[in-house]
Amino acid sequence: MRIALAAVLALAVIGSAARAESTTLQGAGATFPAPLYAKWIDAYNKANPEVKVDYQAIGSGGGIKGITDRTVVFAGSDAPMTDEQLQAAPGKILHIPTVSGPVVMIYNLPEAKELRLDGAAVADIFLGKITKWNDPKLRALNAGVNLPDKDIVVAHRSDGSGTTWIFTNYLSKASDEWKKTVGNATSVKWPVGLGGKGNQGVAASVKGAEGGIGYVELAYAETAALPYAAQVNQGGKAVRASIDGVVAAAQNSISGFPEDMRVSITDAPGGDSYPICGFTYLLIYQDLSYLKNRQTAEEVLKFINWGVHEGQGMAKPNYAPLPQEAQQKVEAKLKSVVFDGQPVLK
Repeated sequence: MRIALAAVLALAVIGSAARAESTTLQGAGATFPAPLYAKWIDAYNKANPEVKVDYQAIGSGGGIKGITDRTVVFAGSDAPMTDEQLQAAPGKILHIPTVSGPVVMIYNLPEAKELRLDGAAVADIFLGKITKWNDPKLRALNAGVNLPDKDIVVAHRSDGSGTTWIFTNYLSKASDEWKKTVGNATSVKWPVGLGGKGNQGVAASVKGAEGGIGYVELAYAETAALPYAAQVNQGGKAVRASIDGVVAAAQNSISGFPEDMRVSITDAPGGDSYPICGFTYLLIYQDLSYLKNRQTAEEVLKFINWGVHEGQGMAKPNYAPLPQEAQQKVEAKLKSVVFDGQPVLK
């Protein structure tokens, strides 16, 4: 009996030790890729039960703050960090692109089954210069569409947002007035409109206000069952948001990823390019010694490496997988990460 009891106690101690060795990886940031990251995390946690990955969709601004303050081990951001933000961080931060995707102009206008917009019109709407749906500029873009004499209700992000960075980056290229008066950032001083937290907050605002218009990542438009406009690109063609359009934008706007991987692909040339789109990034420190635990450092790199390889198969239909060239550069970046002066990944 004593031997059996001792064996049971030994197994319990071993089980407790095994549980103690489990690793939690806390991430937070962009809502733009959150639907995809949720799929990644579910699959990864099931395949690796000893690792618990968690991601809180709090906006790119929150993600950048979290990685700068080191309250998370990885952060999500659709906006590349600025030089000033990088200099303010306590160590070198790497940008790891994961996927790219489109931002769409959702609207709540039962009279219009289809809608066409261009950058100048969208800028004027968000500048407060176009206030009615039957404005002559909108009618000129939408011949044959029943545009009512109805107020436009603008919805935008209230939190620091990479989706806002992509959107305002596009408007800054499409409108000189926008560039001069509002600019391009994760958080701007909006001339007009109601704020919503996260992509889901903007979608809810538009859904709740007839005459509403806002910008969200494609997956949120589909979840909210809201129509979204075709967007006239730099080539003068009205294109619907699509993965092929995002791929074309990347191919037509960048010849290759720069060393730091920070790029913009909005308002790209080419007849097939979708104009409002961008890459989303995971942010990590190049030196993970501050974690004080090599296993945690190894596990966060394994998860990210899995995401930019096996996880790419989950990207479609709402996101574009990474180009092969980008995957190769990401591999090199991940292999440059060190812990106590030694590479984490072999």
